[in-house]
Amino acid sequence: MTTPTAPAGADPGPTGRGSSVFGGGSGVAGGGVLGGGSGVAGGGSSVFGGASGVAGGGSGVAGGGGVVGGGTARDRAVDVANQVGARLLHGLERFVVRSSLVPTTPFLPTSTFDWIPRLEASWRTIRAELDEVLGWQDALPNFQDISLDQASITDDDGWKTYFFHAYGFRSEANCERCPRTAELLDSIPGLTTAFFSILAPGKRIGAHRGPWRGVLRYHLALKVPEPASAAGISVGGETAHWEEGSSLLFDDGYEHHAWNGTDGVRVVLFADVIRPLRPPADQLNRALIWAIGRSPYVQDSKARHEAWEARFQELRRRAPRD
Repeated sequence: MTTPTAPAGADPGPTGRGSSVFGGGSGVAGGGVLGGGSGVAGGGSSVFGGASGVAGGGSGVAGGGGVVGGGTARDRAVDVANQVGARLLHGLERFVVRSSLVPTTPFLPTSTFDWIPRLEASWRTIRAELDEVLGWQDALPNFQDISLDQASITDDDGWKTYFFHAYGFRSEANCERCPRTAELLDSIPGLTTAFFSILAPGKRIGAHRGPWRGVLRYHLALKVPEPASAAGISVGGETAHWEEGSSLLFDDGYEHHAWNGTDGVRVVLFADVIRPLRPPADQLNRALIWAIGRSPYVQDSKARHEAWEARFQELRRRAPRD
């Protein structure tokens, strides 16, 4: 399923454009610890904030405009803090990676976690719930409408999302519409983020890296049009292609990019889980992830999701009933 073209365990380094689920950015050295900004070694954002900041612009939820808009003295002060915080975060990340109890290679064996076979065994049930969601595909939010940072890697309507979890936030309405999927996700230890990741035909996501290697990324392929070889993901120089009902597990701290070269919609169940670590790195990692969930940027993304949800509920209420 993968074709290695880079040394196993190679360190992707701190630089590079990047993105996270709710506030990633240019990588460890490209973002900051407490807010948005350009960071030290590249454009983008931060672990705790967005390129625009909480008060920054953006397209809003489903095209609804920014929260406040414009740069402020606070934003500039945060940018300076980012430059200091980024250096600190880089050192912490290296410590975390050295403490990993699982491989630090771009792709990891799916045997790493015992919950993966359970999800694979239920993939058709999850797919059935996904098919109901896709009946409303045009109304689903673009990724960058929920997380402003994503505008650095996607600026059209080719990457849509349907969130279940994100850093302590649980979308109760979305979970109620997909009860079996929600039940399976709730059984995953260390889950930080989960959503249906929907790529339109021809969509390409440019090279980027995640901001923090304290989590691992999981994909369960639910809808992969033929030819399946025309859709794939490259992580740290290794390439894999999705197969319906099968999983991929990888370290998004490596530079990676993805594409859907088919004429159909590709969907995976996307999840981030806490990387297994030795103490005291495990406690440090969990504390940082806890703090991310309470950061202003994540709270802003939560508000954007809730605003979309209110509009979506109204749209469904007004839709003709069969």
